[in-house]
Amino acid sequence: MVGQQKGYFALYLNMASRGRQETTKLISNLEEQLERLMQQLTDLEELKEDLDADEYEDTKNDTIEQLKEFKESLDKMMGGDLSLVDELNSMQLAIQAAISEAFKTPEVIRMFAKKQPGQLRQRLAEISRDEKIGKIPRSQAVGQSVEILTALKKLGETLTPEEEAYLQANSSASLKQFEKVSDSLGTGDKLLAVAGSQVQQAKK
Repeated sequence: MVGQQKGYFALYLNMASRGRQETTKLISNLEEQLERLMQQLTDLEELKEDLDADEYEDTKNDTIEQLKEFKESLDKMMGGDLSLVDELNSMQLAIQAAISEAFKTPEVIRMFAKKQPGQLRQRLAEISRDEKIGKIPRSQAVGQSVEILTALKKLGETLTPEEEAYLQANSSASLKQFEKVSDSLGTGDKLLAVAGSQVQQAKK
């Protein structure tokens, strides 16, 4: 009997381990796909001056459509697997920000999707420094700083009163709309609760 219990326990551990490996592999594949799309946006912005207006818009719209399809697949995965909700929540929000063009900086979208608050903080400091020495214009510094502060807030990081005031003063209409949409999507526990209720309804 004891040997049988040990066998069941070993089988359970093996299944759990395999499940974690499959989840890790899935997340890695999704990150690679998102990275490819973010690189497309980065390359497009770098080549903007060499493209005519129609070619630029067509290429950008094509990439946005690919992001929309990616998000639809992501939503389906999260709806069917509670274990993925918390893992992929930030990626879901980051893609939503890119689709709505609330976020225009691929680098920031990348760090948001990968839950990298430390790197976001570092990038925020670099932007502040670059603005002070005249390396980037104020409009660019403000735009990217607001994106980073919004991402940090969505990742559950606490902003200083000064950062909150800066965010409120400089948020664009598209960013404010993203705030409303992302709040309705929910984050963390709220998403788990929504997904849980969907599973319960499906069982009825």
